[in-house]
Formats: sequence, C-alpha cells, structure tokens
Amino acid sequence: MRTLCCYLLFLCSAISYAQDFRKVACRFISLDSAAPPPPLLNIAEKDVEIRCTITTDTLSPATFCFAKGNTLTFISTADRKPAATTTLPPNGHAFILVFVAAAKSPDALPWRVFVIEDSAKNFPDGGAFVANFYHQDIRFLIGESKIMLHPAGSHGFARPEKRDHFNMAPVVFEFQQDDTWKTAKESMLRFLPGLRYLIFAYLDPESGRPRIVTFRDTGTAAKPPATKPPAAKQP
Repeated sequence: MRTLCCYLLFLCSAISYAQDFRKVACRFISLDSAAPPPPLLNIAEKDVEIRCTITTDTLSPATFCFAKGNTLTFISTADRKPAATTTLPPNGHAFILVFVAAAKSPDALPWRVFVIEDSAKNFPDGGAFVANFYHQDIRFLIGESKIMLHPAGSHGFARPEKRDHFNMAPVVFEFQQDDTWKTAKESMLRFLPGLRYLIFAYLDPESGRPRIVTFRDTGTAAKPPATKPPAAKQP
C-alpha cells in the first residue's frame, strides 16, 4: 500500500510538472542586422537550457522552446544575465519571435520581443504579413489592398490578385509623423505560391528614424510533439 501511495504521489508530481511547461516551436529574427542579440539560452527550469540563435537576414530554423506557463525567458550565453522575456498567446504551437533592441535603461532588459503566431491566418500562402512596431500609424498599399495600421497592429494579406507577367505587385508604405505622412518605401515584390513576406515597421533605436524591413520566407513552422517535461542536463 505504501509503495502504491508513493507511486501515485510521484505520478501526480510529474503530471503537474509537465503541465507547468508548454513546448512551442520558435523561429527567431532580429530587426537590427548590425548588432543582433548574441546566442541566447531559453531557461525552462534549473539545469535545463536550450540554445537559440537569433538570425538577421532570414528566419531561423524552428527551435523547440519551453515556456513556463505562457512566459518564455532568455539569458545571454556571454554573461548569463537576463536578456529578454515575453508572453505567448494562450493558444498556438508555433511562433515567430522578433527581437528589437530596447531603449537603454539600467532597469530594462536589453531586448524587446514581439510575438507573432505562425499560422495560415497570419501568413496566407503567397501573401504577406505586416506588423506595426512604430509608435504612430502607418498606411500602405500591397497590390490592390490599402490599409492603415495603428501602433501594435498587424495584418495578414493574401496573394495579390493583380500582378504583372512576372508575378510582381506594388508595395508602398507611409509613416505618420505628427500631422503629416511621409513615404518610407516604394517597391515591387514578387508574390509566388510557397513564398511569404514578413514586413515590419519600427523605429530604429540608433538613428531615431522610422524604418521598413522586409524578410522573405519559404519555410513553415514545425509542429512540436506531445509536450513532455524537459530533462535536466546530466552531470
């Protein structure tokens, strides 16, 4: 009887431990190609560390990370100091984490993290996803679609119906600066099945100027296996 009670106690503890952690597929990108974050460690529990490489030119391959509840925590591999923390939406299994340098402050972590669920709703095949990290409104044209986004707004766009013979469509972005609008980017992008664009508007912390950055991606997020509690490193 005592053995059975001990086994049930161990089983309940293991189940509770597993439920505390949430396994998600993460892909990383830094908006600052000149000074991206160093390699980071996702901390799930004591002695459980997952190395995460933050890329600049394209999205990183998927890395399976563990969130404590809905919170992801990262430390620097260089000095093991806290580098970033972010909260995930309660649903979803795959996310894109966008790293932006935070304003320098003694009490602030060095990196801000914007979380985007990597889903077909946000990323229609052959389309584009736009997120506004700027502190004022932006407005833009993608193909035949015209839209305005408020700060922290985002929107996924289907592949434009009106394209030229090279499958290209116009893309125009404008930033609001006080009471005026200024064109930030005019270009043509090629929209093909299996290809998607990530377009971010943000304030460059170094120059203090608004910027538009565009990433091309052909990958899809991997589905994580059934969640299991992370195993501690062997001594």
